[in-house]
Amino acid sequence: MLSDQGRSGHERVPAALDGERLDRVVALLTGCSRSEAERVIAEGHVAISGTTATTRSRRVCEGETIDVAVDPVREPLALEADWSVSVPVVYEDEDLVVVDKPAGLVVHPGAGTRQGTLAAGLLARYPELAGVGEALRPGIVHRLDKGTSGLLVVARNEPARRDLAAQLTERRMERRYLALVWGRFEEGSGVIDAPIGRSDRDRTRMAVTASGREARTRYHVISSFAEPGPLTLLECSLETGRTHQIRVHLAQIGHPLVGDLTYGRGRRDLGLDRVFLHSARLRLVHPRSREEMVFASELPPDLRSLLASSC
Repeated sequence: MLSDQGRSGHERVPAALDGERLDRVVALLTGCSRSEAERVIAEGHVAISGTTATTRSRRVCEGETIDVAVDPVREPLALEADWSVSVPVVYEDEDLVVVDKPAGLVVHPGAGTRQGTLAAGLLARYPELAGVGEALRPGIVHRLDKGTSGLLVVARNEPARRDLAAQLTERRMERRYLALVWGRFEEGSGVIDAPIGRSDRDRTRMAVTASGREARTRYHVISSFAEPGPLTLLECSLETGRTHQIRVHLAQIGHPLVGDLTYGRGRRDLGLDRVFLHSARLRLVHPRSREEMVFASELPPDLRSLLASSC
């Protein structure tokens, strides 16, 4: 059983998380990353209803209590506020901030990137974020890859973070992306339902694998271009939020994203220095007022220019 010393939280499993894996529940309830959740579980810093649990795949039940103790050995790195990071704010109030992230900006510190992140810029403008969620990802509800542009929401207080995280878990938050891919589609819309996990051949890449986590991506054809393609502009929506999900799923069905050097299978980048993927629409329920909110973001200049040259 965990001692009270260093205890960081006492959470009760809600109905929405009944039957979920322990590592996923710890990540959602505390705001830490999945890998960090796996580590603290393995090292004995998590208890379920008072008993230490060290099996990350253990399924939790509604009503059980989850306790996570502060790691007595590894102290988290401090995130320093950075006013030099530009933060394009679309909307803000006392509970949340919606940002239109430019491509090339990393959302939070991680392997290879410690400074100049969106999280550091947000912390400079909203100091209260320091107490919301994980230390290196204050207020971050969901993330976008470095090369992906567009909308994401940030919580300004802990109740808002938990509510927005629950909307993600229960698939009540809508996220739509615009993606330009190689090839033509026979059907105007479809669903890609294939589990995603770490590639066995290259652990830095994701892949469709039987041992992966559930992943579903819906797509709808907007338009097609003969040159320099064939190319197709898609609107994609996520039912789950796996790392590189849209990129992996579309590559799996033979339609990799333009500019994707990781999953593009040697395709040309057409002059882009990033993937053609933009978070264009975000729909959520306000955590306090319960009002539905919808945000939209236009394609940035580099993506608009490429589309114009393809028409």
